[in-house]
Amino acid sequence: MVEVIYKRAETSEELQQILELQQRNIKAVLKDSTIKTEGYVTVEHTFDVLKRMNDACPHIIAKANGVVVGYALCMLETFRDDVLILKPMFEYMDTIIESKNLLRLKYLIMGQICIDKTFRKQGLFKKLYTHFKIELESDFDAVITEVNTKNTRSSKAHKSVGFEVLDEHTENGEDWELIIWKWH
Repeated sequence: MVEVIYKRAETSEELQQILELQQRNIKAVLKDSTIKTEGYVTVEHTFDVLKRMNDACPHIIAKANGVVVGYALCMLETFRDDVLILKPMFEYMDTIIESKNLLRLKYLIMGQICIDKTFRKQGLFKKLYTHFKIELESDFDAVITEVNTKNTRSSKAHKSVGFEVLDEHTENGEDWELIIWKWH
């Protein structure tokens, strides 16, 4: 079994490997059968945005044999206008946070999480999130993200590490769960 290390992203090479893994798992390039059984990622980041996000709060990565095989992107709220596809999520999230009286909560956004297909079903998802929490819980109270309800694999995996549904909504004909993992 190959040793996997968990760490914060530090180099341009690591960021480029994140983007390569993202491109292999973006919904647009996958077959419907793969989407159903393996899940997918929705957002395509540019290197510039990914690097600026990393400079503000370094991403969590899993590496095997020197190659990124999994990642969990740290996205601060200040990047809400940098990824256009996420703008509706941020606007909706603002409403829910206010309505649920969570305005004092110091949170960050799970910008995206992905595991290389050859490393799935080996516990990397939970280990990435465990490392994510260890690295960030001294600065944040929670992490929030959104999962498409059609991505059942992702929804179940997030709930298995401790995420709870804040709210459900429909955006552009797609059903979404806004979920939170409270640490404090």
